[in-house]
Amino acid sequence: MRISILRPGLLTTVQDLGRPAYQHLGIVVSGALDAVALRAANLLVGNDECAAGLEITLLGPTLRFEVGHLIALTGADLSPTLDGQPAPMHRPVAVRAGTVLAFGAARAGCRAYLAVAGGLAVPPVLGSRSTYLRAGLGGWHGRALRAGDELPVGAPTAAGQQLRQAVVAASLATGCAAPGWAAARWTPSPGLCRVPRPQPIIRAVRGPEYEQFAGASQQAFWREPFIITPAADRMGYRLRGPELRRKTDAELLSSAVTFGTVQVPPGGQPIALLADAQTTGGYPRLAQVITADFGTLAQARPGQALRFQEVSLAEAQGLYLAQERRLRALRRAIFLKLLA
Repeated sequence: MRISILRPGLLTTVQDLGRPAYQHLGIVVSGALDAVALRAANLLVGNDECAAGLEITLLGPTLRFEVGHLIALTGADLSPTLDGQPAPMHRPVAVRAGTVLAFGAARAGCRAYLAVAGGLAVPPVLGSRSTYLRAGLGGWHGRALRAGDELPVGAPTAAGQQLRQAVVAASLATGCAAPGWAAARWTPSPGLCRVPRPQPIIRAVRGPEYEQFAGASQQAFWREPFIITPAADRMGYRLRGPELRRKTDAELLSSAVTFGTVQVPPGGQPIALLADAQTTGGYPRLAQVITADFGTLAQARPGQALRFQEVSLAEAQGLYLAQERRLRALRRAIFLKLLA
C-alpha cells in the first residue's frame, strides 16, 4: 500500500511523536509540532497515537491514494479537498483507490496533520520515524517530500479496519457518500478541534533566569504583543517586540533547553524554541511555554502577533492533565463506537 506525492507543497514531512530518549547525546527530539493534533488524527483512524503521519505546513501537497484507506485530517484548516470537493476535518474519512487529496488557501493555523490507518511505514531511526531536516535524519530519506515520492503505508489495525467499515456502511445507509470517499458524521470534542486564533495567547511559566531581567522587561513580556518574524522554522520562532534586557551582563553557562523555551539573545528580541530545537543553549531562559500550549504556538504563522500569559506551575499541570483527559475520552468514545 502506498501514497503517491503529485506535488510536495511548501514543507511536508513525515512526523511522529519524536525521539526524546537521546537529548543527552545532543540529538534533538523532533516530532510533530502540534502533537495533540497528530495524536487525535491517529486515534480517529484506529492507530496507536505515536504512529507516523504527515505534517503539512501552510501550502499543502497534492497526493493520490493508490488503494483504499481510512484517513483523518486535523490541525490547521488549509482548505483540503478530495477529488475537488471540500474534505471534512477532525473525523474518519474512507477514501477509495485513486482519490486525490489536495489543499488550497490557509484559512486558519499553520500546520495540518494527515493520519492514515496503519501509519506511514518509513524505516524508524533511533526508535522514531520523525524527520529531522537539518541532519537528514529519519522520515522519508531524511528530507521533505518531493513530487514522485511514494510513501509506504502499514497494515491497518483491527480497529482501523472496523472504523473504515463502519464509516462506509453508515454513509451508504444515509446516502451521504461522495463518489470517491465517505466521512463519519461525528467528531471529537471541541477541545480537540480548536480553530487557531488570529492573535493567540500563549501561556508560560517563569524561566530559570527570569529574575535576571529588569522589572520593565518582565512586565513588557507579559503585557505587549510579539510578532513572529520570517526567521521561523521547526527549530524556533524569532520574535519582534519590546526590547528585553537583563540586569547583568554576566555570561551564562550553556544549559538545557526544550520545546517552548523562550530565550533572549543579546539583541533583546526573544526566540521561542520548537520541536527541532537544540538540546542546550547559552542565552538566558526568560520563560517556558506550557506543554498544553505547544500546539497553539506551533499553529501561529510568521507575521502573526501573539501574547504571553503567565500561569503557575500548578495551573500548567492542571491544563496538561485536562488535555490528556480529552484525548483519553476520545480513545474511549472510539472504543465504544466499535462495540456498538
